[in-house]
Amino acid sequence: GQLAVIAAKLNCAPDVHAIKEALALALPSVQGQMENLAVDMGYTPGVLALFYKVAIGSGVAPLVIFMGVGAMTDFGPLLANPRTLLLGAAAQFGIFATVLGALTLNYFGLISFTLPQAAAIGIIGGADGPTAIYLSGKLAPELLGAIAVAAYSYMALVPLIQPPIMRALTSEKERKIRMVQLRTVSKREKILFPVVLLLLVALLLPDAAPLLGMFCFGNLMRESGVVERLSDTVQNGLINIVTIFLGLSVGAKLV
Repeated sequence: GQLAVIAAKLNCAPDVHAIKEALALALPSVQGQMENLAVDMGYTPGVLALFYKVAIGSGVAPLVIFMGVGAMTDFGPLLANPRTLLLGAAAQFGIFATVLGALTLNYFGLISFTLPQAAAIGIIGGADGPTAIYLSGKLAPELLGAIAVAAYSYMALVPLIQPPIMRALTSEKERKIRMVQLRTVSKREKILFPVVLLLLVALLLPDAAPLLGMFCFGNLMRESGVVERLSDTVQNGLINIVTIFLGLSVGAKLV
């Protein structure tokens, strides 16, 4: 009887899967009404639902993970040789190729994707799990679970995909070259870099400021050298705990 009431509110068949699909596509106001209706019926959100709403729905979990990644990142080699920035720029080709691929599937009627959904899928091409979760949560929440699994699976396959490509494109002599840092990067440069980066991102790409801001904050904790205990906590304990609950919450969305 309760399923029939909920299905009538959503104008769909009284089936669990149909209700889930209709709820995912419903407007935020309708979703809020369904939450209130569920509470009136005696249903209460579980631990994973609460964590999903607080951490993923608001985008906090990916931000905390990015803070940990920033605390683990050493920009010394990049500052010593800025040309290596072009290597990271290659990820943009994967992102745009994935977006165009999704739109092509939609154009030929094979799979229906809207532009926001295609953009959310495209971020998988950057091979960055937290970014994929953060962006898909904003653009296509209904695809969050599938995108998160695809992004992290892609990241896990990198060690298997890279070696044969590297062996095919380089000689054994080239692979034995010992890479050395071109110059010593001063402490001042390492501290100024995240500050300047955050200012540029806030001015040019304000939508990306929260994500890059937490990344720069984590890196600043690492390079300042005055909060080593906090930096160590962010790099290890905090990021591991958030990652565990992030995986459980996203996995629960696939059920």
